[in-house]
Amino acid sequence: MIKTELKKRIITSGILLPTVILMIFYSQFIFIFLLFLILLFSFKEWFYLNKKKINITTLLGYLFFIIAVYFAYMLRGDELNSKILFLWIILTCIFSDIGGYVFGKTFGVKKITKISPNKTYAGMCGSFLFSLIPTLLSYLLNIKVFTYVNNKYEYLFYYLLLPLFLSLVCQLGDLIISYFKRINKFKDTGNILPGHGGLLDRIDGIIFVIFFSGILSIFGII
Repeated sequence: MIKTELKKRIITSGILLPTVILMIFYSQFIFIFLLFLILLFSFKEWFYLNKKKINITTLLGYLFFIIAVYFAYMLRGDELNSKILFLWIILTCIFSDIGGYVFGKTFGVKKITKISPNKTYAGMCGSFLFSLIPTLLSYLLNIKVFTYVNNKYEYLFYYLLLPLFLSLVCQLGDLIISYFKRINKFKDTGNILPGHGGLLDRIDGIIFVIFFSGILSIFGII
């Protein structure tokens, strides 16, 4: 069962990741179209996740998605450096999720919370550890993600502490969506992505990371 589920995840990710990378670097129009589709499906799944009820929680969720999508547009920008940074953020989330899944299924015994029974302390450690892989890859490929980093303290913050922070936000975002699924008795937010469930099941943590990354960008931190 685990191998089948992992295989589905790998196949889906293998299709989606190159597509997303192409859309990030190819043209702004295609990227905007991608964001529009993400917003559309997020709205739909959020509406059904809240059992088609319009209340303050639902409306705040819609507002959150809109702001996150705008921040994604802002972070991606038009310059090559901003596109590389945006891709690094996305990859940090993806590897954090992979690390959580692999370590959780392999070593996970002790559960973190009843909100999401599949979340374990081993998975949490795996998420933190794997979130550093994009930084390692950027070093091996000699790609400077943060062009304005000049000293060892800045390197420590941007290439070590920042990805760990983004991983934490990613995991918390996952738990928040899991909370809404649990209280509304949903296993998945949808079934559009084989091996992942709905779109929100795949990008729940990424949305929260984009939101906080946008705030960090506004304050000139990234």
